[in-house]
Order: sequence, then structure tokens, then C-alpha cells
Amino acid sequence: MRDRYAALALPYIPRLLHLVDMNPYSKTYGSFDRAFWHYRTMDFPCGMSQEFVLPLALVYAKEYPGNTFCGVERLREIAEGSLRFMASSSHKDGTCDDYFPFERAMGALVFSLYAGCEAYRVLKMDDQRVADLFTRRIRHLEHENETGRLSNHQALAALAAFNVYSVTGDEKAKKVAEDRIALTLSWQHKEEGWFQEYEGADPGYHTCTIDFLAKLRQKMRQAKHPGAEELTKPLVDAVKFSWHFMHPDGSYGGEYGSRNTYHFYPHGFELLAPDCEEAGQIADAFLAGTERDKRYHNDDDRMTAHYVYDFLQAWEDYHPERPAPINESRRKPETRYMPGAKIAVSWNGREADSENSRGRYTVTNLSKGGVLKVFDAHGPIASDTGLIGELSDGTVVVSHLVQDDNKVSADPDQGRFSVEGDLCKRRNNGMTVIKQLMLRGWVLVIGRFNANLTRSIVQKIAITGKPKAGHRFRRDIEILDDRVVVTDRVPVGTPLKRLSVGSDATSIYVANSLVYQESRLCRWQHADVASLPVEAGMRVWRREYFRGSGHSPGGGLDEGAGAGSQTKRPKPEALHA
Repeated sequence: MRDRYAALALPYIPRLLHLVDMNPYSKTYGSFDRAFWHYRTMDFPCGMSQEFVLPLALVYAKEYPGNTFCGVERLREIAEGSLRFMASSSHKDGTCDDYFPFERAMGALVFSLYAGCEAYRVLKMDDQRVADLFTRRIRHLEHENETGRLSNHQALAALAAFNVYSVTGDEKAKKVAEDRIALTLSWQHKEEGWFQEYEGADPGYHTCTIDFLAKLRQKMRQAKHPGAEELTKPLVDAVKFSWHFMHPDGSYGGEYGSRNTYHFYPHGFELLAPDCEEAGQIADAFLAGTERDKRYHNDDDRMTAHYVYDFLQAWEDYHPERPAPINESRRKPETRYMPGAKIAVSWNGREADSENSRGRYTVTNLSKGGVLKVFDAHGPIASDTGLIGELSDGTVVVSHLVQDDNKVSADPDQGRFSVEGDLCKRRNNGMTVIKQLMLRGWVLVIGRFNANLTRSIVQKIAITGKPKAGHRFRRDIEILDDRVVVTDRVPVGTPLKRLSVGSDATSIYVANSLVYQESRLCRWQHADVASLPVEAGMRVWRREYFRGSGHSPGGGLDEGAGAGSQTKRPKPEALHA
């Protein structure tokens, strides 16, 4: 299975070579932002894109199975050119932009700094201008941080800083790494092991944090840094949290996380496989799932390299001793509730190998209004990301935003969970010409001098802001042996024009959400609001999810909606209203 990692990564190399400016006479030689250098639809280069240099450096320098790029000198020249473009395109303080000019985005800075410094090391490059860029970026990280709690960014900042220390010997870089390690670990839930991502636990980004800290521990061990082993227990705790979200078909993560991501970085799990069998089980389940294409695909021009170099690094550090499969460890029925994350997972312990399997795995996040997914070993059974509806005045309302004041009840022994809270307005934050002009004016006059102020405003608008709509909802979830019963209730007085349950609906902006994974093909469900029964002044919509209930990607639109269901096929005009 080890070679599967290389087989996943290598087909992306031609695409990266398509994205990069390969002309040494061009002023943008080495830029990976094709929209900037080729299409010329952008007025600044995306600094995150220079992360793409690392896969090119790795395939040039290392003999992976099936690697036809090893030793190709043109590849080395392009990689070195991209590092020099990184230096020339950065601001004087070493920072770079991601989505708008003068953003000075820490995420883009640390992703490209880690990848660039690692590529510099792999290529055994010696260029003082590039090394000076690395140092300037560390000086920026010494006194600047970003708003919001994004543990993966802080873990990567620590890794990038230690990389710079390893290359340049800069003691201040080592101090930055140590400070960011401490900050990251302070954001870990001490009992449950998860790292905070904005408003809660996001299993997808959680694998990124594991990956970056595991890479860092490896480098610290090589440098004989005394703090390396202090990372082991937090990392093992983090792996044990992730273990719950490896689905039985080999897929991972989804909209039940605080940031709706399907991220899965395997290298960290390979590095931690000697420390705990759960890490090896997770990696093996992922590899097995890739044979049936159960993994997520995040393949647009901005993000496509995120996991490419990670696959290659996982191949290099593949741990030869493998544990029993993860489904072997779930033969005993169990329902676990993690009150800190407000997430429950459950499996019924049935055999998962036969076509007649009655296996059932369920995950739900009560802090997000009871967003849930149901799987077995064959794939997704149902994906339910909560209520989404339109009021008579055209306002779109949702139940799936993180709300700390939700009333939550959990009885894992009985498999019963409920959440009651406010429907929130779904903001329409699409870009317009006027908005674009306003943003450019802001960053030119004010934002260029205070990047964090701009970031905090954008966060409030696109991520953390959630205006309440003045209407309530309640969701009850009953996890039975062979099915999951979901009952949604909304007051009769709620002026609903239409009401649905999305399989992949989200309402905050996250760059790495809304990627492809099979569960996103589970069908949306649309209620006939007028026919919903009324109980105690509440409209009631009840559904059952089980293999064969008709909610999986292969299920018919109206097939087997379940006893008591009021789901109907919508008229075309209703969908396009």
C-alpha cells in the first residue's frame, strides 16, 4: 500500500507545470498564479501559490516509484526560479497577499514559507536573497499574529520557523517556533484532544495540525532539540480524536466540523504510527479508501498542492508495521459523546464486509444544530447538514451555524440527542463591482496599514457573524441499531415559503470547504411544508436513514424515504425560485 501514496501524488505534477510561468525571460518567471501571469485577470500574485514549489523539488530530487521527473534539470531550474519569484513578489517586510492587495495573510505566508524553505533544503540551494526572505518573514512573525483561533496556522508557523532555523541558524527563528508551539498547545482541548479552529473542533483541519506538529517533532529530534518529546502526548491525544472521524469506507471529515472541511493529511499519521496504533489504522483506512476513490479532492488552482507533497512525504516515512484494520476495532457497538466538541459518534459493530452488511456509523455535531452523516463500509448512507429554508420575505434561514447558546441534550447510552436553537440568516456575500471597488479603496487608504483590522472585519462578515432570524428550531436524533431517526420541528408561525435539508449546505466562507467527496452526492431533501403534521404548535418533519432508505448517492429520488417522512420531489420552479 505504500506505493499508493506516490501514485496519488505524481499525476498532479504536470498540472503544477501547467500553472507555473516557465519562461526565464519573463518578469513573472516562477509564478504559480496563472490567473496573474497568464490570464492577467488579477492585479497581484497570490502568495499561497508559491507553496507549489515543494512538490516540484521533491520529484526532482527523489526516486519515488513511477517518478519520471527525477533528475530532470529543467525542473530544478523552475523550482529555483519560483523561490526567487517568491522573494521578488513579497512585500518589503517579507509578507505576501492571498485574496486582496496588502492583506499580509499569515496563512499564505506560513504555507509558502514552509514549502519554500523545505524546497530550498531539498534542492541544496544557496541564494542569499532567498535566505534573506525567509529571515524577513520570521521577523514579521516575531511581532505580528492573526486574528481568530486557527490552530493549524499556528502549528505551521512553528514548523516553518524551525525550518528557517535549520537552514539559516537564526536563533530568533527557533524562539518563534517555540512560542508558536506553546500557543498551539494552549488551544488544544485537554480531555478530548482537538485543536480549536475558530469556534470549535474541525476534524479536517485537525489533521493539518497533527501533520505540521508531527513534521516539527521529526525535525526537532533530528536537531536534538529537548522539546521534541513534549509534543508526543498532545499528538497522540490528537490522533485518538481523529480516529473517531475516519468513516468505515475510508472517507474522512465533512460539514460536521466547525469549518466544514474534508482535509486529510496522511504524513503526520505515518510519523505517529510507531507511537499509537490508531495512527496506523487511520492511514491504512485512508489508503484502502483511495482504491475506490473515497478520498476528498481539493484540486482547484489555489489548493491543489496542499496534499501532493504530503502524499510524497508519507511515502518516504511509511511505517512498515501496520495494525489491525480500524473496523476490527469497532466490532463492539458503541456510542461516544464528546461534550467539549459537542460531537457524538456511533457504530453498531456489524460485519462490514458483505454486500448484505447492516453496518452503520453515525457522526453528529450538536453545536451545529445536529448536522450529521451516516456511513457503512460501502459508502455514505445519508448526509444531513440541517435545515435550510426560505421565509415569505425571501430571507434564507439555516440551522447549521455554530451557536454557543444552543440548548443541547445528550444521552449516549440510549442513543438520543437533541438540540434547540435559533434559525440564522444566511448571508449572501457574493462579490460585485461596487464591493470590489470599495475593498480596493479600503486596502489602499486604510487596510495597507492595518491588515489585522481588515481581516477581523472580513471574518465577522464571512465567518463568525450569524444574525438570528427570530425563529426557532428543534432537532431530535435517535440512533438505533440499524437506522437513524431525525425529527425536525419548527413553530407553526414560522412564515416558510419552502424548507429543505441539504446534504452539503454551508453558510460560512472557508477556502477549503465545498470540495468533492462522495457524500456530497447524497440527495437534498425538500419538504412539502403544507402537508407537514402539526404537534403541540410545531410543524414536524421526520426522516429515517438506513442503507436502502434512498438517501445515498445511488438511491432514487423518492425511493424509501422512510416511515413518517414528508419528503417530496420538488417542482422545477420551486428549486429555481
